[in-house]
Amino acid sequence: MIAYENIKKIVAEAKPSMAWDGKEDFGAWQTRARAKLCELVGLDKMIPCEPEYTEEWTHKEEGFTETRFQIQTEPGYFVPCHILVPDGAKRPEKTFICLQGHTKGMHVSMNRTLFEGEDVSDREDDEFCLRAVREGYVAVALEQRNFGERGGTPGGPDCYAESVTNLLIGRCTIGERVWDVMRLIDLLLERYADTVDRDNIYIMGNSGGGTATTYAAAIDLRIAGAIPSCAVCSFASSIGAMHHCACNYVPRVLEYFDMGELISLIAPRKLVVVNGEKDNIFPIGGAYEVVAVGKKAYAAAGVPERIAHVVGPEGHRFYANIAYEAFKKM
Repeated sequence: MIAYENIKKIVAEAKPSMAWDGKEDFGAWQTRARAKLCELVGLDKMIPCEPEYTEEWTHKEEGFTETRFQIQTEPGYFVPCHILVPDGAKRPEKTFICLQGHTKGMHVSMNRTLFEGEDVSDREDDEFCLRAVREGYVAVALEQRNFGERGGTPGGPDCYAESVTNLLIGRCTIGERVWDVMRLIDLLLERYADTVDRDNIYIMGNSGGGTATTYAAAIDLRIAGAIPSCAVCSFASSIGAMHHCACNYVPRVLEYFDMGELISLIAPRKLVVVNGEKDNIFPIGGAYEVVAVGKKAYAAAGVPERIAHVVGPEGHRFYANIAYEAFKKM
């Protein structure tokens, strides 16, 4: 047996030690588990700083007003963002933070190009910000680390070097991306308090954006609901079974949690898990497995109606229509 096959076998047989056993008080388990998850992703290794908010421009577009700004989330590291406010929005308005996955960057959420030769002909379900605005939400695009303007390439994200270098100091890329989301929420609640409804801040993303969505919603209780797409799946079926980008990995996480525990930490808040029936890198069998764990958690929290699992008929992509339909039913 070669080394990679050996470690995949070990991963497949791993049993998370902090899985909820149904006996411990569910709320007490969440508190204990959330603290451990924050430790695993390395939030204590992040470096706090002043946001140094800079507004770059505001434009009126068809159906919405858009502002481009940057915020500092660690000393010297600035995150570009766009906030789109639909025409006629009540103030404050419910809001979606939109996280692109392993596309070329956040500009895809607004159906724009950043790199020469980009194809925009088949982006409808990837236009997270534009669709959120059409649904009546304020939409915020955040450029994730190593994507687009923050380390991407014409071919897509470039995560490997940064992700493995993080390991030298006990950090990981997922932790950095969650940290950036948390600092964005800080800013929205302070500077955009008249625009963003603090009780209705939601988050969505596909693939790598869906992974960051899951971790961020599990950790930050200010997030009122989440739509992770093509990311929720057992580790043994997905990132523990085949080649995936290095940014997906949290050191030692499977010692304590599988994805079922992560989505259990989102209860009792709204959760719509999206998967593709033919997704070959986040297989549907592993998705059903962990969503079943999440459904037990939501039942324990007394809100079984606040978790939904929708499955599109194709592969690894977002399915906006069925995702929004399920979310609006909540």
